[in-house]
Amino acid sequence: MSRKLTLLAAACAAACLSSAASAQSVSGSIRDAGSAPTDNFARDRAVTVRQRPRPEYDAIGVPVGAFTLFPRVQADLEYNDNIYATDTGEDGDVLLRLRPDLNLRSEWSRHFVSVFARASTSAYADNSNEGATDWTVGTSGRLDVLRGTNITAGADFGRLSEPRTSVSTPQLAREPIRYTAGQAYLAGAMTLNRLKLSSRLDYRKFNYDDGRAFNGALIEQDDRDREIVSLLGRADYAVSPDTALFVQVSGNERDYRDVPSASPPRDSSGYEALVGASFELGALIRGEIAAGYIKQEFDNAAYETIDGFGARGELEWLPTQLTTVTFTGSRTVEDAGIIGVAGYLSTQFTAQVDHELLRNLILTGTANYGQDDFDELGRTDERWGAGFSGTYLVNRNFGITLGASHASRSSDAIGGQNYDVNRLILTVVSQF
Repeated sequence: MSRKLTLLAAACAAACLSSAASAQSVSGSIRDAGSAPTDNFARDRAVTVRQRPRPEYDAIGVPVGAFTLFPRVQADLEYNDNIYATDTGEDGDVLLRLRPDLNLRSEWSRHFVSVFARASTSAYADNSNEGATDWTVGTSGRLDVLRGTNITAGADFGRLSEPRTSVSTPQLAREPIRYTAGQAYLAGAMTLNRLKLSSRLDYRKFNYDDGRAFNGALIEQDDRDREIVSLLGRADYAVSPDTALFVQVSGNERDYRDVPSASPPRDSSGYEALVGASFELGALIRGEIAAGYIKQEFDNAAYETIDGFGARGELEWLPTQLTTVTFTGSRTVEDAGIIGVAGYLSTQFTAQVDHELLRNLILTGTANYGQDDFDELGRTDERWGAGFSGTYLVNRNFGITLGASHASRSSDAIGGQNYDVNRLILTVVSQF
């Protein structure tokens, strides 16, 4: 507990000193989304297919005083040929999923506040036990202190269900594992000519419900309940208007509430140290690449320390104004929900191509590869995926997407999760 308090106090002090937030997601992405559009750290000479403004197809929203409310409803009709993500005895089914979404955003000239509420409810034609209703509520905001200096904060809480394709979900569970997830962050950034300092403090808490096997047996999940506190600090130096070098260091502490009877406690602390560059080569290529060292050390000597090469990166290639190719990759330490294992090294690569065939017709193709290394089990899992979709924007209120995807996992150890899943999805979006 003392270690957590020390980390929390240091994080708060660092966040206040460096003032402000740069990342959009609570996971602490290395890409800074809060850069001012005219500073040495902006990478905005070109506009990607997804970023391109389409005023005639954008939702107008509903004015609410100094705010605008954006209501949205998405309906998915999906066929999944392996809903339980199993290696044998695959069961296919059709499902209908509804996703209502409300987002209230401020319209101030300075500062920003957003409040959102979203839900997702699904129903299967033949397997009613697979249906679930998830929801999340949250808020985020930005305080513009000075030019080049801002503070951002946010929090959200949700009641969610774990996908069958997750490596940590029990394969014998007759229903999806349910859990609650709460998270909050405080971040700051300050730009001083060629130097930019930023920091971010994150807190996350997960609470899992016990599951039931098909034979009615209890599947304990309390050992997965955990709290994670992490702190990230970063310094960027612009060597030119289109290139900056940076050093980024982050630390984390992971505390588990309950100790499973079959394995020692999984409490741990770790850090990640990266050096990298963000750059923009005219209007053709831009991105951010970082590499370094990661380490996660566990309090109980029964678990081996996980360490090695760490990396994060994103590269956008814009060969034409109508085509965007995006590459992303990462190598991180993740928590494991498997008895006898505390964590694993996860490597992920993704490629995506977006092409604007027409002003209101966007084609997208994706491919990804991942590898999960469970050294304590002598086990390596490989993940492959690919998909293609087309989105047709009817008008500012309606859009239609048709897509198909394939996902697979193969494990080289007995008891590992192996599956092939194919999906065909028709999506209709209504927004105002």
